[in-house]
Amino acid sequence: MTATVYGVGLGPGDPELISVKADRLVRGAAVVAYFCKAGRTSNARTIAAGLLAPDVIEIAMAYPVTTEIAFKDPAYNAALKDFYQDCVARLTAHTDQGRDVIVLCEGDPFLYGSFMHLHTRLAGRVPLVVVPGIPGMAGCWTATAAPITWGDDILTVLPATLDEATLVDRMGRADALVIMKLGKNLPKVRRALTTAGLIERAVYVERGTMAGETVLRLADKPDDAAPYFSMVLVHGEGRRP
Repeated sequence: MTATVYGVGLGPGDPELISVKADRLVRGAAVVAYFCKAGRTSNARTIAAGLLAPDVIEIAMAYPVTTEIAFKDPAYNAALKDFYQDCVARLTAHTDQGRDVIVLCEGDPFLYGSFMHLHTRLAGRVPLVVVPGIPGMAGCWTATAAPITWGDDILTVLPATLDEATLVDRMGRADALVIMKLGKNLPKVRRALTTAGLIERAVYVERGTMAGETVLRLADKPDDAAPYFSMVLVHGEGRRP
């Protein structure tokens, strides 16, 4: 019998928002794995830092590229394909020896998470368990102290990596918006929101629920710097009782 790989959602950043199940699994872990940028601390590991056993085995899975190569460039997909295959080999080296592996995931593992790339490659090879987590967007809209949707509002989630014309089109058809993956795409998102007539309603949230949390109107943000943990929200204005 091979051991199990767990994709464990840790929530939006505040360690107190980790689920009871995730807490139990992480505290009991003999092996943990997590994604990170080369030379950087893993955000998922930071969230779970207070739960890890002193003798836990750690597998740091450092991306070979992040934003250095365009997402549509064949070189990007080639590099990531080899990377994920290597990650699978590193995890199964432990499961083949009967050791469960806990993969630490920010937010929810199945919502724009890297764990899904492991899941598709491990399915059928080892037992898999996914533990959902509070998604980062929920932490961000809660940080604004206002509901993201009312009544029959339709919530649209957009990756900022989309082309500008597509962003404008989707924004114009939404009641409420969550725009993720900002980074260097923030200027494009500003322009699209302006074209769609939504710039005055847009709210920028950085590091929601974490230390250094920042919430302000996007129109008041003086620069275009946007870290990985940031989003733009447009709250719905639907029917209220």
